[in-house]
Amino acid sequence: MRKLGLASVIFCFIICMGSGIIYLDNLYNYANQDIPPYITLDNTDDNFISDELATLGRVLFYDKQLSLDNRTSCASCHQQDAAFGDTDQVSTGSFGITGRHSMRLVNARFSAEERFFWDERASTLEEQTTMPIQDAIEMGYSGQFGDPDINGLIEKMEGIDYYDTLFEFAFGDSFISEERMQLALAQFVRSIQSFDSRYDSGRMGVTHDSIPFPNFTMEENRGKRLFLRPVQFGNGGNRIGGGIGCAGCHNAPEFSISSNSRTNGVILAANGFDIDEGVNRSPTLRDIFNPVGELNGPLMHNGLFDDISQVIEHYNDIETATGIPNIVVDPRLKNGAFTQKLNMTEEEKSSVIAFLKTLTGIDVYTNEKWSDPFDDNGDIEVLLTSTSTQDLSSSQFVFSPNPVVDHIRMSDLNNVSRIDIININGQVMMSVDTDRRTELDIDVSNFENSVYVIRGVDKNHDQISSQKFVKL
Repeated sequence: MRKLGLASVIFCFIICMGSGIIYLDNLYNYANQDIPPYITLDNTDDNFISDELATLGRVLFYDKQLSLDNRTSCASCHQQDAAFGDTDQVSTGSFGITGRHSMRLVNARFSAEERFFWDERASTLEEQTTMPIQDAIEMGYSGQFGDPDINGLIEKMEGIDYYDTLFEFAFGDSFISEERMQLALAQFVRSIQSFDSRYDSGRMGVTHDSIPFPNFTMEENRGKRLFLRPVQFGNGGNRIGGGIGCAGCHNAPEFSISSNSRTNGVILAANGFDIDEGVNRSPTLRDIFNPVGELNGPLMHNGLFDDISQVIEHYNDIETATGIPNIVVDPRLKNGAFTQKLNMTEEEKSSVIAFLKTLTGIDVYTNEKWSDPFDDNGDIEVLLTSTSTQDLSSSQFVFSPNPVVDHIRMSDLNNVSRIDIININGQVMMSVDTDRRTELDIDVSNFENSVYVIRGVDKNHDQISSQKFVKL
């Protein structure tokens, strides 16, 4: 049973499913998103993001028809409400259970490590994107056991009308190939970014990460200091001072994994018995937690840790936590021949966890540009111009702030007769008639901290627009 992440199944039915329409003259901005000046890593190489290819990539990412049985998409294991990771320990494909946990894809572009999968068997993101499609368990176009290979998928896609339009729009002709699919999928994945966290707000106000952030609590700044500073070792692997050395492998401000990282001491496979002696690649540490402080699924390549405290305890005493003598851990987790024993106090553990929670943003969970473009029937229509049906700008209400503490300020309500606020269980928590007002102030101070949908309804009781917000 899949655990609920930031949003439940019914929540996704309400909002994650798009309108089922893509207007080619009204694309989302993927190519020119704001990136903080202190972010310097970028593994784009020569596959520069364009709105056209990223839009095609979004459709490919969410399309279940790319699986042999039409049941699984990339988004099945990389869910927006979990920072594009999986809430299960191991992921479920069309034809069984995978052997490892699906890592979060957020900020995949901003990493020194370009290789993918836990054992880094894909040399680039482009190469990675179509490997699940060709996996016998995940999406089925393996060319094994009598199943068709990816050429069978391409033949299938050639019979789908919207791909004829989207490929011609993106590439200038409708020719479909694995390489073109890889380019588009990689562009969409690289567009998924998260730079609106409390960490980013603090970092913008200082010249260096080592300076205390003015928007942090004392505990959060203490955790940041511990994270950034290297360990001072005494005898053997015992820490006697300094920090805890996390930045040695997860350097700020990207918090991605070092390109030369090795095994971190977690060497059990997901089944708890087999041994993985590979590199155990990590995603960025950004958005480990969702905006309401819950983990975005289990941690490590085997998904065996479902509590951040388990991760802290593992690094606190690697050999003991692993339970298996291990001589292949990364040298940065050792002092000579000895694996590290950090001897962290409870206060230090709490501080590091508090700091990690500051790395969580909001936009990656709520922005429609990264959401499912298909409607609730799994259909999509690609139109050349938005004026062929309606003026989109007249149907989009505006609200702020997001996240919300107590009041939501709404405007551009010209065509909206009623505002509904819906919780993650699909319950309407509040309905407010606009009474022809174009602006509203809605008090949500009594709502529980969670994610909600704010929905506009017209006079005919039809939904005009819906957007997500986070209540803190």
